[in-house]
Amino acid sequence: QVQLVESGGGLVQAGASLRLSCVDSGRTDITYHMAWFRQVPGKERAFVAAISEGGEFTDYAEKGRFTISRENGKNTVYLQMNSLKPEDTAIYYCAAGSVGGSTSRWYDYWGQGTQVTVSS
Repeated sequence: QVQLVESGGGLVQAGASLRLSCVDSGRTDITYHMAWFRQVPGKERAFVAAISEGGEFTDYAEKGRFTISRENGKNTVYLQMNSLKPEDTAIYYCAAGSVGGSTSRWYDYWGQGTQVTVSS
């Protein structure tokens, strides 16, 4: 069973960087497409970035500041976030699924989320 655990969130000032990590502590015999989404209170979960099961394809809601990567040998996916802005403040969720892409319903497994807060 897939068990996703995110870490790396925190409180930072605008312009700072953070790297989020997501570890699959469950089964390791299947490699999934992975993604990061984020959510603020009162709004739907929004797509941030996705990476294919082999890591050869990536997709972003906004190109330039964020980079998604993965280490399949460690069952870990990362989200490097640079030049953070107050509007990046949200709970960031890691997701895994057999079908990738930017739509949340295509993902079968979700982590509990990690809070990112960017102060101005």
